[in-house]
Amino acid sequence: MSGGDGTRTVRAGRHTVEVHRPDKVLFPAGEGGAPEYTKGDLVDYHRAVAPFMLPHLRGRPLMLERHPDGVDGPRFMQKNTPEHYPEWVGRVEVGKEGGTVRHTVCDDSATLVYLADQAALTLHRWLSRTGQVDRPDRMVFDLDPAGDDFEAVREAARLVGELLDELRLPSALMTTGSRGLHVVVPLTGRQNFDEVREFARDAAEVLAAAHPDRLTTAARKKDRGDRLYLDIQRNAYAQTAVAPFTVRARPGAPVATPVSWVELDDPALHARRWTIADAVEQARTRPWAGIMNRARSLGPARRRLNALRG
Repeated sequence: MSGGDGTRTVRAGRHTVEVHRPDKVLFPAGEGGAPEYTKGDLVDYHRAVAPFMLPHLRGRPLMLERHPDGVDGPRFMQKNTPEHYPEWVGRVEVGKEGGTVRHTVCDDSATLVYLADQAALTLHRWLSRTGQVDRPDRMVFDLDPAGDDFEAVREAARLVGELLDELRLPSALMTTGSRGLHVVVPLTGRQNFDEVREFARDAAEVLAAAHPDRLTTAARKKDRGDRLYLDIQRNAYAQTAVAPFTVRARPGAPVATPVSWVELDDPALHARRWTIADAVEQARTRPWAGIMNRARSLGPARRRLNALRG
């Protein structure tokens, strides 16, 4: 329902959300025929994708990437939840150096719609949940190409997936909506961030040592050359990773989209393959079916990894 004052009233679950200036252009039409998308389009996408996206957001502190004037305007990275947010929007107080921060938590479709109204284009989630913020239940390998070389990303993803299979860890694949892929491992939350980060670093170093011409764990860009960077930095307290099905602030509104391992061989696959126009269609194929329910502790995998390292 639209109001005469440039607002639209949206019913989402148990709440009603006022969407202000729904016709405001957030993604202008651009090069290569990139279509225009408005705030109203973002709201509609959030409503449609909610059943698939919310399981990956519930109970997790968020960092919001806001673009009030669209992707061509200033960007704000928002950690602290403003006082004016509705009382039904979830919040969690977590410790930081020298104090605390009150992060937004998105537990329902109304909050997803409200965040779209706030022009929160990209939702960056913690890898742990509010009940035990120091113990992640996800481990992420971020495959980041030196340029825009997706073939190198595809090959690196295969190698990471093969190693995780050898370590008997389940894994899921996601386009980032930007340039690369994420490989996500569901964990039981038994290990703390330091242990998970150390495991991810050791696994990445095993791969880089086996393929020194193609892969690197060098944190500094000048030390990488043309090799693909195996980034494990997200596996740390208060660090975030883009949430599955979130929109990226790039022309055409590309979406970070879960894919199946079989789809890795599809020549049409690339980091920005899906947008808000068709990501829900991909979500309905349930490419991660069952994987996130197969969480593992890293104990047995650590023994196997140590044996590989010699």
